[in-house]
Amino acid sequence: MRTISKAFAMAAIGACTLISVQAQVYKMPAYPLISHNTYFSIWSNTDKLYDSPTRHWTGKDQSLEGVIKVDGEYYHFMGNEPPELKPIVTAGDEESYNCSYLIDSAPEKGWEQSTFDDKSWKTGKGPFGDDRISNGTKWTGTDIWLRRKFSLTDIPQGKLILRNYHDDDAEYYLNGHLVASRPGANGDYELFELPADAKSFMVKGENVLAIHCHNTGGGTIIDAGISVEVKHDPFAGIKTAAQTSVDVTATQTIYHFNCGPVKLRVAFTSPLILDDLSLLSMSISYITYEVQATDGKKHDVSISTNASSNIAVDVASQVVKASAYTSAGMRILRAGTVEQPVLKKKGDNLRIDWGYMYVAVPSNIRATQTILPRNEAISSITTKTLAQPQKEGKQLNLGTTIYLGDVEATPVSRFLEIGYDEMESIQYFGANLKPWWRNTPGATMEKMLAGAAKNYEVIIAKCNATDKKIYNDALAAGGKTYAKLCIMAYRQGISAHQLVKSPSGEILWLSKENFSGGFINTVDVTYPSAPLYLIYNPKLMEGMLNGIFYFSESGKFNHDFAAHDLGLYPQANGQLYGEGMPVEESGNMIILTNAIVKAEHNVAYARKHWKALTTWVNYLAKFGLDPGNQLCTDDFAGHLAHNANLSVKAIVAIGAYAQMAAAMGDAKAAAKYKTMAAEMAKQWIVKDNAGDHYALVFDDKNTWSQKYNMVWDKVFKLNLFPQKVYDTEISYYLKHQNAFGLPLDSRKTYTKSDWIMWTAAMTTDSKSFNELIAPIYKFATETPSRVPLSDWHETTDGKQVGFQARSVVGGYFMKSLLSKMK
Repeated sequence: MRTISKAFAMAAIGACTLISVQAQVYKMPAYPLISHNTYFSIWSNTDKLYDSPTRHWTGKDQSLEGVIKVDGEYYHFMGNEPPELKPIVTAGDEESYNCSYLIDSAPEKGWEQSTFDDKSWKTGKGPFGDDRISNGTKWTGTDIWLRRKFSLTDIPQGKLILRNYHDDDAEYYLNGHLVASRPGANGDYELFELPADAKSFMVKGENVLAIHCHNTGGGTIIDAGISVEVKHDPFAGIKTAAQTSVDVTATQTIYHFNCGPVKLRVAFTSPLILDDLSLLSMSISYITYEVQATDGKKHDVSISTNASSNIAVDVASQVVKASAYTSAGMRILRAGTVEQPVLKKKGDNLRIDWGYMYVAVPSNIRATQTILPRNEAISSITTKTLAQPQKEGKQLNLGTTIYLGDVEATPVSRFLEIGYDEMESIQYFGANLKPWWRNTPGATMEKMLAGAAKNYEVIIAKCNATDKKIYNDALAAGGKTYAKLCIMAYRQGISAHQLVKSPSGEILWLSKENFSGGFINTVDVTYPSAPLYLIYNPKLMEGMLNGIFYFSESGKFNHDFAAHDLGLYPQANGQLYGEGMPVEESGNMIILTNAIVKAEHNVAYARKHWKALTTWVNYLAKFGLDPGNQLCTDDFAGHLAHNANLSVKAIVAIGAYAQMAAAMGDAKAAAKYKTMAAEMAKQWIVKDNAGDHYALVFDDKNTWSQKYNMVWDKVFKLNLFPQKVYDTEISYYLKHQNAFGLPLDSRKTYTKSDWIMWTAAMTTDSKSFNELIAPIYKFATETPSRVPLSDWHETTDGKQVGFQARSVVGGYFMKSLLSKMK
């Protein structure tokens, strides 16, 4: 019999209750449950844990469900089933179809009507589009019109759901009536509820779904199907637990419930501790259950958890293989796709479909595990259905029931682990890189699961200490509201990255541009994310720059300015963004290198890359003061010439280069570039002065913008811009706020919350600081957009404009960084 250490046994049976953690955040747009990297990231998008299915950050269902049994009575406390959809008109990824189509030649009036004669149109197989489709009709033009006939024996009774994939703008008609208009490109199949009156447009017999898609540039794709929502409640007959609170800290999300005569505490812990790379790279989260009787009596308690195999697929239609086994003192369930297309897919709205998910509990606790089809998972809890030890199919559920036995007034706790092994995480200039933890000789997922169980109490204690430190640091820097915003940002910012080691042994901390293109290691995403890592582990900051330096220094990116990105996640084989951002990215790389030097109190990193930094600073010397018509990090707002805020970045970067030169003992270079930055700053003030503010662009004084890049002047103590410039700008900003924040600039009313946090950090008094950040907190707690925190929202109504779950919220820590640098 395998010997289990005393510490392992104590952790496994829950001999000690969890250390109490100070409640920090009570309300978020979405709540992080499992947070590790862009592929292993599960959220609850409702305030009550049981009101919705848990989802991947992209919005696809990755279901976690929980039921507690108390003296024979069942209570549902976690997750929910998504509506069951019955196809009326299948989409092309579900079933191939034929329809009439016309490309780039506008049809006659009335083309969308059911009575229209389309005999002269071509006939083809759907879907239609570029190389992203494999079983349809190629289309790469500007416009396409489709007419698809379908028959109904009865008019559907439930909600109609449009399942659509469009690139770009698409309009959908039912029997001649416009029922949906979807702008832009959505990147993947999405569900959209059609208006209630859509059913009234349908008839028994033949119907026509007509579609027009307009390509504004780039890729092309169009496909759609219609389904009817069928009521399905697997929790019928099971009581719902009463959730009494939810508390969020930096590393944990904790729920409390009343379940009849007992209280239930459910804690999701992802040990994202930035100065401990072993823990940071450990892709295992704990779900800890703590139960306590409230009536002074003894109660028999068990807790069942179901985890969907959708956690290991890109789309729910993929076939998975699951197994149950024991290893290293753990009882384990494992699932992954049969296909295993390792690192084959790249892009934005994707989920991982290689590697394996794991659900594990220590073998020495009383528990049972099952593998069942999705529609049997909940009923099996009450009927005790026995499962085969291995199954293959779609949407399987990995179930674990833990028996706590008799529970009285003394709390009893147990935990289970949910983990993911990517096996290979990143392709880096042709080399496939393993996740960081696999660099340890002999490392296996089973050993890591066992180690996480053995060290459970130690790890939880570290998480509690981290939670306290992150909150208290932010509290001291900016107050209570600011601290809450930092807590909201912490796990999201970290889990949009992956940690790997380069072939040469360098650390790589690579981001994905979530819902903003899917690019990997984008420099102008690294830039706003930086404060969090500069505070808590500058080596990770190096890991965000190393790949870009290698790209230039190897000669693979042969330009006199810095690259924008390294490719599309997870393939980092070279820039794929359509054009460069020369001033933007060169300035970012210089500023962040100087920030590393200051955070580490060591100039070695700058010295290592001095040749590239010198090339870039000389580019800024030529083109930085008055930038030409080019993009900056706010590329969604379009090209902009004479961009005053971009000019500030160039000026500050030149000043930062001068500081590094001085630190290396090059007094001549230091003096040259310090003088250059100072002279450019003086010119900037004259060129951009608009009286009561400074303009968005030098040639139009009736504009304005946030000059968030100026914050580095304060962080580095460069003293390039006099305090009067800051005071003038802050005073103007405070007069131009809307309910949900300060607009980015005078062109639109939308904003970027990370930049507001930088702008607020430039204030000199707490009143102004709080006036600027309070609307961001209002957005975070009142937005109707229930998705992981968006950094791009509308200041008038608090709705998400775009982007979500991005790493840039690490920029919320700018005020804390400024305090640290002081």
